[in-house]
Amino acid sequence: MKLFVPKETAAGETRVAMSPDSVRKLVGLGLELVLEQGLGLAAGHPDEAYVEAGATIAPDADAALGEADLVARVNKPDDETVGKLGKGCLHLSFLDPFNEKELIDQLASAGISAVSLEMIPRTTLAQKMDALSSQANLAGYQAVILAAERFDRILPMMMTPAGTISPAKFFIIGVGVAGLQAIATAKRLGARVEAFDTRPVVEEQVKSLGAKFVKVDLGETGQTDQGYAKELTPEQMEKQREAMAKACARADVVITTAKLFGRPAPRIVTKEILDQMSSGSIVVDLAAETGGNVEGVRMDEEMVTENGVRIIGHAKLECMVPRHASQMLAANVTAFLEHFWDEEGNTLNLDLEDEIMQGCLITHDGVIVHERFKEKD
Repeated sequence: MKLFVPKETAAGETRVAMSPDSVRKLVGLGLELVLEQGLGLAAGHPDEAYVEAGATIAPDADAALGEADLVARVNKPDDETVGKLGKGCLHLSFLDPFNEKELIDQLASAGISAVSLEMIPRTTLAQKMDALSSQANLAGYQAVILAAERFDRILPMMMTPAGTISPAKFFIIGVGVAGLQAIATAKRLGARVEAFDTRPVVEEQVKSLGAKFVKVDLGETGQTDQGYAKELTPEQMEKQREAMAKACARADVVITTAKLFGRPAPRIVTKEILDQMSSGSIVVDLAAETGGNVEGVRMDEEMVTENGVRIIGHAKLECMVPRHASQMLAANVTAFLEHFWDEEGNTLNLDLEDEIMQGCLITHDGVIVHERFKEKD
């Protein structure tokens, strides 16, 4: 079987879906790897490294698309790309299926079997394939590094001849994968950290990292079967904002990570809260791509409020560390392919009864097969 990996065309995208190490593993399975010229340059991987690992460089990317049995990439394909894919091809990428109905319809009509990396179940068996978590991990790390770089003070406590410098105070909103990594990174850099999540179950994890968990009585909350926080009621949101205002006011850096998969991000940090923060404070919004947790945030921009609070709304912070982001994403894609590889037949087995495949396969054999996206009668 032939796997083709095209270059990414989305603005600002530096990641790739295949690393030389992953090429080596997949070639060992029996796959033929064909890559577009210059695929990994932004991630530090020259064509020579891929060739040494066993891949070939396509002289004609369009022709390679049409001949491929499998296509792996980071971002969703555009209309033109879908038209070039061969019927029956398996396409793996982030698809944003909740917001891309037309694309899903187009993939189905073209006879493409489309796997959405976002939809891979969060189970123990699928952990190695969980691209959403691997990238969120890096985003949480990079949010702290970016805040530290923009901050006009140091993060750790320091004893100096001129007196004691107090540690910076971080407040992390949302304790998922990104939030936990942000907590751990800020603590390693010497900051004092507080964190909040609507799920009381994460309090122990926060404390285990040396941070303080901010408790807010929101009544009944919880998490979905995939581990995401459930959407709050308007009354719960208001209670949360009141508690957030106090925590944000005493923080030097606030990092918001609250995303609701498939829905706009909840508005948590309002103008009123920003007005209570001190000049020079930093707010990093990891949900800017889906509308933002912070009022006034602009995607891929930085702005300073009238009272001197810097709001950072860069989407996909993981793109700032492309070598490791690509390494992790390529490992996720490779784990998926290894799981479904049939060694005897030297082919990929699209087992429609498999729990992982049922969770992430959106289209197959000319129809939409995923229960969440099928047309309802």
